[in-house]
Amino acid sequence: MMKILVLVMITLVVLTACGPNSDLEVTTPQTTIRLSTPGPNPELNQPGEAGQVAGLVQGLWHGLIAPVMLVGSFFNPAMQMYEVHNNGIEYNVGYLIGVAFVFLILGVLGGRRR
Repeated sequence: MMKILVLVMITLVVLTACGPNSDLEVTTPQTTIRLSTPGPNPELNQPGEAGQVAGLVQGLWHGLIAPVMLVGSFFNPAMQMYEVHNNGIEYNVGYLIGVAFVFLILGVLGGRRR
């Protein structure tokens, strides 16, 4: 029971460091690494080049193709996984559902092969 309590406490401390606009600096004798979390999206509810703001359906689609876009972004820096010109919560929910669906399908297909 004590191990679980310690693990929960460590997890909570680590997660509080991941809050918006928080910074973490790690310094070793030869290097310094500064980690910071993203702040608010300045492009929220602002139309993109096509004059559209991404919503729930586009978030779902972007979540579904996120693994492919990740690999593509390694070779083409113009490719992005996430649309910054979005409407906020609706886009984020769609994106999360799309990514979760991809991993659900991969888990089901991987479980059938055994």
